[in-house]
Amino acid sequence: MKALDELTFDNRFARLGDAFSTHVLPEPLDEPRLVVASKAAMALLDLDPAVAETPVFAELFGGHKLWAEAEPRAMVYSGHQFGGYTPQLGDGRGLLLGEVYNEAGEHWDLHLKGAGMTPYSRMGDGRAVLRSSIREFLASEALHALGIPTSRALCVISSSTPVWREKQERGAMVLRLAHSHIRFGHFEYFYYTKKPEQQAELAEHVLNLHYPECREQPEPYLAMFREIVERNAEMIAKWQAYGFCHGVMNTDNMSILGITFDFGPFAFLDDFDAHFICNHSDHEGRYSFSNQVPIGQWNLSALAQALTPFISVDALKEALGLYLPLYQAHYLDLMRRRLGLTTAEEDDQTLVEGLLKLMQNSGVDYTLFLRRLGDESATLAVARLRDDFVDMAGFDAWAERYKARVARDGDDTQEQRRERMHAVNPLYILRNYLAQNAITAAESGDYSEVRRLHDVLTRPFEEQAGMEQYAQRPPDWGKHLEISCSS
Repeated sequence: MKALDELTFDNRFARLGDAFSTHVLPEPLDEPRLVVASKAAMALLDLDPAVAETPVFAELFGGHKLWAEAEPRAMVYSGHQFGGYTPQLGDGRGLLLGEVYNEAGEHWDLHLKGAGMTPYSRMGDGRAVLRSSIREFLASEALHALGIPTSRALCVISSSTPVWREKQERGAMVLRLAHSHIRFGHFEYFYYTKKPEQQAELAEHVLNLHYPECREQPEPYLAMFREIVERNAEMIAKWQAYGFCHGVMNTDNMSILGITFDFGPFAFLDDFDAHFICNHSDHEGRYSFSNQVPIGQWNLSALAQALTPFISVDALKEALGLYLPLYQAHYLDLMRRRLGLTTAEEDDQTLVEGLLKLMQNSGVDYTLFLRRLGDESATLAVARLRDDFVDMAGFDAWAERYKARVARDGDDTQEQRRERMHAVNPLYILRNYLAQNAITAAESGDYSEVRRLHDVLTRPFEEQAGMEQYAQRPPDWGKHLEISCSS
């Protein structure tokens, strides 16, 4: 295990130069103090977890100190926001401190969010608040524990620095980790500003560092785009299967690596609702839960347009055509496993759709229903869960289909069924009201609930003694929290 001063930097993105980013130093927070740190994320950098409790840890990630080898840069990019193109965005409050490589040879970006104003802050103050920083930290680590591709979060640092949003809040910073923070919007920026040399340099950078296997293909750029399509199809299938709503799927929030990125007004479904909108600023429902699948394809089309200097339009269209079939295959595979099925049948899609329609009409808790479905045999489980549904006759008809399908799937013991289903159906998810409870305590200086919730969410499939309160349906107030982009 390493100490903080033993990290090894290799700032590959910074070496691209000033056309791609601007050198900016972090603005320190007043009285920085640790809120929470992820041991699992620290392990990615080979860091000793004990260093999180040292004063220098809060000073480094609160903007007071900097490694000599770090080269903090604010990245420039553009993007389509709610369908409209914004010519220049960029890191308005984030800084890529540098790239660190671990003993396994993996490179990790250290990206500090809330680090102060940059040339891309526009009308913003460059700060993040404690509320949003805690939410991003918890979401990053919770999604990873569920097996959903995501950026990671190392820590949250709080402060006494006042920050104004709708009201005065505490300033904070969250340290994010990813193999790259390059977005779809990076390619859009150089495409629409007609800078072909820089766009080609960016494409080479991404290809060489993040998709080197595509170099072996006859058309490397096309192979890279196809891989990006495939990764996004799989990621969004996992979002849909686990009921995750991103909330702001702008192209500047889409990672070139196909990982969940830039957490804002996200939410996990409580009661199943295909039309759920987690961002109360999204008045048209562009980024509703059910729209995430077509928006994923729309965003990939925007990226494809930016790649037309390197790839023919026909080849791009053919690669885009892979998205929906791949999404459907990944999604159906996940839902089969969540229903305890080990084989595939042609009518499985209608079995899944039928259940979701019944859940929608009855306000059934999405996570708890699927978890309880695996508690016992199919016959006993559906009999116990029947009372959750308003349309009992409709559920009875579905239950008969389900029991027959399970019977055809093959013989296994009740214990085998339980073990298999509980391995893919979480008991604990990051419900908005749980996050809010942790935030309320943290804003008064009590960080114990943030840390406890983080620990629970790192083991979402494992029943944890004394943690029953984290596996309950939310109170009514918890279902109606308004979450916006303001952070």
